[in-house]
Amino acid sequence: MTTPDGPTTGVRTGARQKVLISGASIAGPALAYWLHRSGFTVTVVEKAGALRAGGYPIDIRGTATEVVRRMGILPRLRDAHIGSRRCTFLDADGGTVVSLSPRAVDGGAEGQDLEVRRGDLAAALYGVVRDDVEFLFGDSIDTLDPSEQGVDVTFRGGRHRTFDLVIGADGMHSHTRELLFGPEGRFHHYLGYCFAVFTLPNTFGLSRELLLWNTPGKAAALYAVGDDDELHAFLNFHQPAPPFDALRNPDAQRDLVATVFAGAGWEVPGLVDAMRGADDLFFDTAGQIRMPRWSRGRVALVGDAAYAPSFLTGQGSSLALAGAYVLADSLATQPDHTAAFAAYERDLREYVTMNQALVADGGATLFPTTARALEQRNTRLRDLVTLPSATAVPAHTALTLPEFAPLPWPDPHREPRSDAAAARRPTAIRRPDGTPGHHG
Repeated sequence: MTTPDGPTTGVRTGARQKVLISGASIAGPALAYWLHRSGFTVTVVEKAGALRAGGYPIDIRGTATEVVRRMGILPRLRDAHIGSRRCTFLDADGGTVVSLSPRAVDGGAEGQDLEVRRGDLAAALYGVVRDDVEFLFGDSIDTLDPSEQGVDVTFRGGRHRTFDLVIGADGMHSHTRELLFGPEGRFHHYLGYCFAVFTLPNTFGLSRELLLWNTPGKAAALYAVGDDDELHAFLNFHQPAPPFDALRNPDAQRDLVATVFAGAGWEVPGLVDAMRGADDLFFDTAGQIRMPRWSRGRVALVGDAAYAPSFLTGQGSSLALAGAYVLADSLATQPDHTAAFAAYERDLREYVTMNQALVADGGATLFPTTARALEQRNTRLRDLVTLPSATAVPAHTALTLPEFAPLPWPDPHREPRSDAAAARRPTAIRRPDGTPGHHG
Protein backbone atom coordinates (compact mmCIF):
# COMPACT_ATOMS: atom_id res chain seq x y z
CA MET A 1 0.00 0.00 0.00
CA THR A 2 1.19 3.54 -0.72
CA THR A 3 0.19 7.01 0.39
CA PRO A 4 0.91 10.41 -1.15
CA ASP A 5 4.15 10.31 0.84
CA GLY A 6 5.31 6.90 -0.37
CA PRO A 7 5.19 3.29 0.85
CA THR A 8 4.04 2.54 4.37
CA THR A 9 7.29 0.94 5.43
CA GLY A 10 7.82 0.89 9.16
CA VAL A 11 4.13 1.11 10.09
CA ARG A 12 3.32 -1.24 12.95
CA THR A 13 0.70 -3.93 12.52
CA GLY A 14 -1.02 -6.24 14.95
CA ALA A 15 -1.73 -5.25 18.56
CA ARG A 16 -1.65 -1.53 19.18
CA GLN A 17 0.89 -0.71 21.87
CA LYS A 18 -0.36 1.49 24.69
CA VAL A 19 1.83 4.48 25.57
CA LEU A 20 1.43 6.86 28.51
CA ILE A 21 2.96 10.32 28.13
CA SER A 22 3.35 12.49 31.21
CA GLY A 23 3.08 16.17 30.33
CA ALA A 24 0.86 18.16 27.94
CA SER A 25 2.99 21.22 27.22
CA ILE A 26 5.08 20.89 24.03
CA ALA A 27 7.02 17.63 23.79
CA GLY A 28 4.08 15.57 25.10
CA PRO A 29 1.39 16.53 22.55
CA ALA A 30 3.95 16.54 19.71
CA LEU A 31 5.02 13.01 20.60
CA ALA A 32 1.38 11.93 20.97
CA TYR A 33 0.64 13.17 17.46
CA TRP A 34 3.44 11.22 15.81
CA LEU A 35 2.84 8.07 17.85
CA HIS A 36 -0.83 8.09 16.95
CA ARG A 37 0.12 8.38 13.28
CA SER A 38 2.18 5.21 13.70
CA GLY A 39 -0.65 3.21 15.19
CA PHE A 40 0.01 3.50 18.92
CA THR A 41 -2.78 3.99 21.46
CA VAL A 42 -1.76 7.09 23.39
CA THR A 43 -2.78 8.55 26.75
CA VAL A 44 -1.46 11.92 27.95
CA VAL A 45 -1.66 12.80 31.64
CA GLU A 46 -1.24 16.42 32.76
CA LYS A 47 -1.24 17.64 36.35
CA ALA A 48 -2.78 20.99 35.41
CA GLY A 49 -6.54 21.05 35.27
CA ALA A 50 -6.61 22.37 31.70
CA LEU A 51 -4.34 23.33 28.86
CA ARG A 52 -2.08 26.14 30.01
CA ALA A 53 -2.62 29.41 28.16
CA GLY A 54 -0.40 32.47 28.06
CA GLY A 55 3.22 32.13 28.99
CA TYR A 56 6.39 33.86 27.91
CA PRO A 57 7.20 33.97 24.17
CA ILE A 58 9.24 31.07 22.84
CA ASP A 59 11.17 30.42 19.62
CA ILE A 60 10.62 27.76 16.97
CA ARG A 61 13.79 27.55 14.94
CA GLY A 62 15.52 25.54 12.26
CA THR A 63 14.68 21.85 12.37
CA ALA A 64 11.69 22.45 14.66
CA THR A 65 10.11 24.64 11.97
CA GLU A 66 10.18 21.63 9.66
CA VAL A 67 8.58 19.48 12.37
CA VAL A 68 5.59 21.82 12.78
CA ARG A 69 5.30 22.09 8.99
CA ARG A 70 5.03 18.31 8.74
CA MET A 71 2.37 18.42 11.46
CA GLY A 72 0.33 20.86 9.40
CA ILE A 73 0.29 23.63 12.03
CA LEU A 74 2.86 25.95 10.47
CA PRO A 75 0.21 28.27 8.93
CA ARG A 76 -1.49 28.68 12.31
CA LEU A 77 1.82 29.43 14.00
CA ARG A 78 2.74 31.92 11.30
CA ASP A 79 -0.51 33.72 12.06
CA ALA A 80 0.47 33.74 15.75
CA HIS A 81 4.02 34.93 15.03
CA ILE A 82 4.82 37.92 17.23
CA GLY A 83 7.05 39.68 14.72
CA SER A 84 8.93 41.92 17.14
CA ARG A 85 10.07 45.12 15.46
CA ARG A 86 13.06 46.04 17.55
CA CYS A 87 15.22 45.22 20.53
CA THR A 88 16.58 48.19 22.48
CA PHE A 89 19.50 47.82 24.88
CA LEU A 90 19.72 50.26 27.76
CA ASP A 91 22.57 51.32 30.04
CA ALA A 92 22.49 51.62 33.84
CA ASP A 93 20.64 54.96 33.70
CA GLY A 94 18.15 53.87 31.05
CA GLY A 95 19.93 55.54 28.14
CA THR A 96 19.88 53.79 24.77
CA VAL A 97 23.01 51.78 23.90
CA VAL A 98 21.67 50.52 20.59
CA SER A 99 18.35 49.59 18.98
CA LEU A 100 18.23 46.95 16.28
CA SER A 101 16.30 44.10 14.73
CA PRO A 102 15.74 41.07 16.98
CA ARG A 103 17.01 38.86 14.13
CA ALA A 104 20.36 40.63 14.26
CA VAL A 105 20.63 39.70 17.95
CA ASP A 106 19.41 36.10 18.00
CA GLY A 107 20.68 35.01 14.60
CA GLY A 108 17.25 33.81 13.53
CA ALA A 109 16.31 33.39 9.89
CA GLU A 110 13.96 36.17 8.77
CA GLY A 111 10.72 34.72 7.41
CA GLN A 112 11.52 31.20 8.62
CA ASP A 113 12.02 31.11 12.38
CA LEU A 114 9.00 31.85 14.55
CA GLU A 115 8.36 33.47 17.90
CA VAL A 116 5.00 32.75 19.47
CA ARG A 117 3.41 32.73 22.88
CA ARG A 118 3.96 29.40 24.59
CA GLY A 119 0.20 29.05 25.00
CA ASP A 120 -0.35 29.51 21.25
CA LEU A 121 2.08 26.68 20.46
CA ALA A 122 0.53 24.44 23.12
CA ALA A 123 -2.97 25.12 21.75
CA ALA A 124 -1.90 24.36 18.18
CA LEU A 125 -0.30 21.06 19.21
CA TYR A 126 -3.31 20.09 21.31
CA GLY A 127 -5.67 21.01 18.49
CA VAL A 128 -4.25 18.42 16.07
CA VAL A 129 -4.22 15.56 18.55
CA ARG A 130 -7.05 16.06 21.05
CA ASP A 131 -9.54 13.98 19.05
CA ASP A 132 -7.13 11.10 18.55
CA VAL A 133 -5.61 10.45 21.98
CA GLU A 134 -6.84 10.32 25.56
CA PHE A 135 -6.04 13.32 27.78
CA LEU A 136 -6.22 13.06 31.59
CA PHE A 137 -6.10 16.61 32.96
CA GLY A 138 -5.84 17.28 36.69
CA ASP A 139 -3.91 14.08 37.39
CA SER A 140 -0.32 12.81 37.39
CA ILE A 141 1.79 9.73 37.86
CA ASP A 142 2.24 8.67 41.48
CA THR A 143 4.21 5.43 41.12
CA LEU A 144 5.72 3.35 38.32
CA ASP A 145 6.28 -0.39 38.53
CA PRO A 146 8.09 -1.52 35.36
CA SER A 147 8.41 -5.15 34.35
CA GLU A 148 9.47 -7.02 31.24
CA GLN A 149 5.86 -7.10 30.06
CA GLY A 150 4.80 -3.51 30.76
CA VAL A 151 4.63 -0.65 33.25
CA ASP A 152 2.03 -0.63 36.02
CA VAL A 153 1.09 2.97 36.78
CA THR A 154 -0.69 4.35 39.82
CA PHE A 155 -2.07 7.85 39.35
CA ARG A 156 -2.40 10.49 42.05
CA GLY A 157 -6.15 10.39 41.50
CA GLY A 158 -6.21 6.73 42.55
CA ARG A 159 -6.66 4.85 39.29
CA HIS A 160 -4.36 1.98 38.25
CA ARG A 161 -3.50 1.13 34.64
CA THR A 162 -0.87 -0.80 32.71
CA PHE A 163 0.95 0.52 29.63
CA ASP A 164 3.50 -0.95 27.27
CA LEU A 165 5.65 2.20 27.47
CA VAL A 166 5.81 5.36 29.58
CA ILE A 167 7.38 8.60 28.34
CA GLY A 168 8.24 11.48 30.66
CA ALA A 169 7.62 14.82 28.94
CA ASP A 170 7.06 16.64 32.21
CA GLY A 171 9.70 19.34 32.03
CA MET A 172 12.97 20.23 33.62
CA HIS A 173 11.76 19.27 37.10
CA SER A 174 10.38 15.95 35.84
CA HIS A 175 8.69 13.69 38.38
CA THR A 176 8.97 10.79 35.93
CA ARG A 177 12.74 11.24 35.83
CA GLU A 178 12.93 11.35 39.61
CA LEU A 179 10.94 8.10 39.93
CA LEU A 180 13.20 6.19 37.54
CA PHE A 181 16.59 7.88 37.76
CA GLY A 182 16.74 9.60 41.14
CA PRO A 183 16.90 13.20 42.40
CA GLU A 184 17.21 16.10 39.95
CA GLY A 185 20.49 17.16 41.54
CA ARG A 186 22.26 14.26 39.82
CA PHE A 187 21.51 15.70 36.40
CA HIS A 188 20.98 19.44 36.89
CA HIS A 189 23.89 21.61 35.73
CA TYR A 190 23.53 25.11 37.17
CA LEU A 191 24.56 27.91 34.81
CA GLY A 192 24.98 30.69 37.35
CA TYR A 193 21.78 32.70 36.84
CA CYS A 194 18.36 33.05 38.45
CA PHE A 195 15.35 34.70 36.87
CA ALA A 196 11.85 35.89 37.67
CA VAL A 197 9.12 36.30 35.03
CA PHE A 198 5.72 37.94 35.51
CA THR A 199 3.23 40.22 33.74
CA LEU A 200 2.25 43.81 34.41
CA PRO A 201 0.17 46.54 32.72
CA ASN A 202 1.64 48.14 29.62
CA THR A 203 1.91 51.68 30.94
CA PHE A 204 5.02 52.24 28.82
CA GLY A 205 3.23 52.33 25.47
CA LEU A 206 5.38 49.53 24.04
CA SER A 207 4.33 47.57 20.96
CA ARG A 208 6.00 44.41 19.63
CA GLU A 209 9.37 45.31 21.06
CA LEU A 210 11.84 44.44 23.79
CA LEU A 211 13.64 46.78 26.18
CA LEU A 212 16.66 45.23 27.92
CA TRP A 213 18.45 47.03 30.74
CA ASN A 214 21.82 45.75 31.94
CA THR A 215 24.41 46.32 34.58
CA PRO A 216 27.11 43.72 35.33
CA GLY A 217 25.42 40.55 36.53
CA LYS A 218 21.89 42.01 36.40
CA ALA A 219 19.29 42.48 33.68
CA ALA A 220 15.72 43.68 33.49
CA ALA A 221 13.52 43.40 30.44
CA LEU A 222 10.11 44.52 29.29
CA TYR A 223 8.61 42.63 26.38
CA ALA A 224 5.50 43.72 24.50
CA VAL A 225 4.40 40.77 22.36
CA GLY A 226 1.55 42.70 20.72
CA ASP A 227 -0.36 45.94 20.88
CA ASP A 228 -2.35 45.00 23.96
CA ASP A 229 -2.24 46.30 27.51
CA GLU A 230 0.02 43.59 28.98
CA LEU A 231 3.79 43.34 29.25
CA HIS A 232 6.03 40.44 30.13
CA ALA A 233 8.66 41.47 32.67
CA PHE A 234 11.89 39.63 33.26
CA LEU A 235 14.44 40.07 36.04
CA ASN A 236 17.63 38.05 35.62
CA PHE A 237 20.74 38.03 37.81
CA HIS A 238 23.99 36.21 38.31
CA GLN A 239 24.14 34.04 41.42
CA PRO A 240 27.31 31.97 41.99
CA ALA A 241 25.45 29.20 43.84
CA PRO A 242 21.83 28.16 43.34
CA PRO A 243 19.52 29.55 46.06
CA PHE A 244 18.00 26.24 47.09
CA ASP A 245 16.15 27.77 50.05
CA ALA A 246 14.21 30.08 47.75
CA LEU A 247 13.21 27.62 45.06
CA ARG A 248 10.13 26.38 46.92
CA ASN A 249 9.32 29.56 48.84
CA PRO A 250 7.64 32.36 46.82
CA ASP A 251 8.17 34.92 49.59
CA ALA A 252 11.87 34.10 49.73
CA GLN A 253 12.05 34.44 45.95
CA ARG A 254 10.56 37.90 46.04
CA ASP A 255 12.87 38.94 48.86
CA LEU A 256 15.94 37.64 47.02
CA VAL A 257 15.09 39.49 43.81
CA ALA A 258 14.32 42.70 45.69
CA THR A 259 17.64 42.50 47.55
CA VAL A 260 19.66 41.87 44.39
CA PHE A 261 18.08 44.80 42.52
CA ALA A 262 18.07 47.28 45.41
CA GLY A 263 19.39 50.65 44.24
CA ALA A 264 19.10 49.81 40.54
CA GLY A 265 18.29 52.56 38.08
CA TRP A 266 15.87 53.02 35.16
CA GLU A 267 12.39 51.53 35.85
CA VAL A 268 13.74 48.64 37.90
CA PRO A 269 12.35 49.78 41.28
CA GLY A 270 8.86 49.86 39.76
CA LEU A 271 9.38 46.40 38.26
CA VAL A 272 10.40 45.04 41.64
CA ASP A 273 7.26 46.54 43.19
CA ALA A 274 5.15 44.96 40.43
CA MET A 275 6.84 41.62 41.04
CA ARG A 276 5.90 41.82 44.71
CA GLY A 277 2.22 41.90 43.80
CA ALA A 278 2.25 39.67 40.74
CA ASP A 279 -0.02 36.63 40.91
CA ASP A 280 1.75 34.86 38.04
CA LEU A 281 5.36 35.08 39.21
CA PHE A 282 7.57 32.28 37.94
CA PHE A 283 11.02 31.98 39.52
CA ASP A 284 13.71 29.47 38.66
CA THR A 285 17.39 28.96 38.03
CA ALA A 286 19.01 28.81 34.60
CA GLY A 287 20.28 25.29 34.21
CA GLN A 288 20.58 22.30 31.94
CA ILE A 289 19.62 18.66 32.36
CA ARG A 290 22.49 16.41 31.31
CA MET A 291 21.96 12.66 31.48
CA PRO A 292 24.14 9.76 30.35
CA ARG A 293 20.98 7.88 29.28
CA TRP A 294 17.45 9.00 28.48
CA SER A 295 15.71 5.67 29.02
CA ARG A 296 15.52 2.74 31.38
CA GLY A 297 13.60 -0.38 30.49
CA ARG A 298 10.20 0.61 29.15
CA VAL A 299 10.41 4.24 30.30
CA ALA A 300 12.06 7.10 28.40
CA LEU A 301 12.31 10.88 28.66
CA VAL A 302 11.87 13.58 26.02
CA GLY A 303 12.30 17.35 25.88
CA ASP A 304 13.34 19.30 28.97
CA ALA A 305 12.92 16.21 31.16
CA ALA A 306 15.86 14.61 29.36
CA TYR A 307 17.96 17.47 27.97
CA ALA A 308 16.75 20.94 28.97
CA PRO A 309 19.18 23.41 27.37
CA SER A 310 18.04 26.42 29.51
CA PHE A 311 16.31 29.59 28.34
CA LEU A 312 19.76 31.11 27.70
CA THR A 313 19.99 29.09 24.46
CA GLY A 314 16.53 29.94 23.16
CA GLN A 315 16.33 26.33 21.99
CA GLY A 316 14.17 24.56 24.60
CA SER A 317 10.96 24.38 22.55
CA SER A 318 12.82 23.52 19.36
CA LEU A 319 14.65 20.66 21.08
CA ALA A 320 11.35 19.39 22.48
CA LEU A 321 9.71 19.33 19.04
CA ALA A 322 12.69 17.73 17.31
CA GLY A 323 13.18 15.20 20.13
CA ALA A 324 9.53 14.16 20.04
CA TYR A 325 9.75 13.58 16.30
CA VAL A 326 12.93 11.49 16.49
CA LEU A 327 11.64 9.41 19.42
CA ALA A 328 8.35 8.68 17.67
CA ASP A 329 10.12 7.77 14.45
CA SER A 330 12.43 5.39 16.34
CA LEU A 331 9.50 3.68 18.05
CA ALA A 332 7.70 3.36 14.72
CA THR A 333 10.60 1.86 12.79
CA GLN A 334 12.60 -0.23 15.28
CA PRO A 335 11.70 -3.84 16.13
CA ASP A 336 11.21 -3.22 19.87
CA HIS A 337 11.42 -0.48 22.49
CA THR A 338 14.99 -1.34 23.48
CA ALA A 339 16.25 -0.82 19.95
CA ALA A 340 14.01 2.23 19.54
CA PHE A 341 15.30 4.00 22.64
CA ALA A 342 18.89 3.23 21.62
CA ALA A 343 18.28 4.69 18.14
CA TYR A 344 16.60 7.76 19.63
CA GLU A 345 19.62 8.51 21.81
CA ARG A 346 22.09 7.77 19.05
CA ASP A 347 20.36 9.98 16.49
CA LEU A 348 19.61 12.93 18.78
CA ARG A 349 22.60 13.08 21.15
CA GLU A 350 24.87 15.19 18.93
CA TYR A 351 22.10 17.69 18.24
CA VAL A 352 21.39 18.07 21.96
CA THR A 353 25.08 18.41 22.82
CA MET A 354 25.64 21.13 20.22
CA ASN A 355 22.66 23.13 21.43
CA GLN A 356 23.56 22.83 25.09
CA ALA A 357 27.12 23.88 24.25
CA LEU A 358 25.80 27.31 23.19
CA VAL A 359 25.98 28.24 26.89
CA ALA A 360 27.69 25.18 28.34
CA ASP A 361 30.10 27.24 30.44
CA GLY A 362 27.41 29.57 31.74
CA GLY A 363 28.69 32.42 29.59
CA ALA A 364 25.38 34.02 28.61
CA THR A 365 26.23 36.52 25.88
CA LEU A 366 23.35 38.89 26.62
CA PHE A 367 23.94 38.91 30.38
CA PRO A 368 27.61 39.74 31.10
CA THR A 369 28.73 39.53 34.70
CA THR A 370 31.59 42.07 34.59
CA ALA A 371 31.87 45.69 33.45
CA ARG A 372 34.50 44.74 30.88
CA ALA A 373 32.36 41.95 29.41
CA LEU A 374 29.35 44.28 29.31
CA GLU A 375 31.26 46.93 27.37
CA GLN A 376 32.55 44.29 24.96
CA ARG A 377 29.00 43.08 24.39
CA ASN A 378 27.79 46.63 23.77
CA THR A 379 30.58 47.17 21.28
CA ARG A 380 29.55 44.04 19.40
CA LEU A 381 25.94 45.21 19.39
CA ARG A 382 26.92 48.60 17.93
CA ASP A 383 28.93 46.77 15.27
CA LEU A 384 25.78 44.90 14.25
CA VAL A 385 24.35 48.24 13.13
CA THR A 386 27.42 49.45 11.23
CA LEU A 387 28.57 46.05 9.95
CA PRO A 388 25.39 44.05 9.26
CA SER A 389 27.16 41.68 6.89
CA ALA A 390 29.18 40.27 9.78
CA THR A 391 26.11 39.05 11.69
CA ALA A 392 24.85 36.13 9.60
CA VAL A 393 25.51 33.52 12.26
CA PRO A 394 22.55 31.27 13.11
CA ALA A 395 21.73 30.77 16.76
CA HIS A 396 20.73 27.16 16.28
CA THR A 397 22.33 23.95 15.06
CA ALA A 398 21.35 21.29 12.59
CA LEU A 399 19.48 18.03 12.64
CA THR A 400 18.43 16.06 9.58
CA LEU A 401 14.95 14.65 10.09
CA PRO A 402 14.22 11.14 8.86
CA GLU A 403 11.20 10.62 6.63
CA PHE A 404 8.44 9.68 9.03
CA ALA A 405 6.69 6.37 8.35
CA PRO A 406 3.17 7.43 7.33
CA LEU A 407 -0.08 5.83 8.34
CA PRO A 408 -1.86 3.68 5.75
CA TRP A 409 -4.63 6.32 5.56
CA PRO A 410 -4.68 10.08 4.92
CA ASP A 411 -4.12 12.35 7.89
CA PRO A 412 -6.59 15.28 7.79
CA HIS A 413 -4.31 17.47 9.92
CA ARG A 414 -1.35 17.45 7.58
CA GLU A 415 -0.58 20.48 5.42
CA PRO A 416 -1.30 19.78 1.72
CA ARG A 417 1.77 19.70 -0.46
CA SER A 418 2.13 19.58 -4.19
CA ASP A 419 5.57 17.99 -4.28
CA ALA A 420 5.66 14.84 -2.16
CA ALA A 421 9.28 14.13 -2.99
CA ALA A 422 10.36 17.56 -1.82
CA ALA A 423 8.34 17.10 1.36
CA ARG A 424 10.32 13.97 2.16
CA ARG A 425 13.67 15.64 1.56
CA PRO A 426 15.71 15.97 4.77
CA THR A 427 16.06 19.43 6.24
CA ALA A 428 19.50 20.65 7.20
CA ILE A 429 20.44 23.85 9.00
CA ARG A 430 23.99 25.05 9.41
CA ARG A 431 25.83 25.15 12.71
CA PRO A 432 26.80 28.48 14.30
CA ASP A 433 30.27 28.20 12.76
CA GLY A 434 28.77 27.94 9.29
CA THR A 435 29.67 24.30 8.66
CA PRO A 436 27.01 21.87 7.44
CA GLY A 437 25.21 19.99 10.22
CA HIS A 438 25.72 16.25 10.62
CA HIS A 439 23.21 13.88 12.11
CA GLY A 440 23.46 10.25 13.15
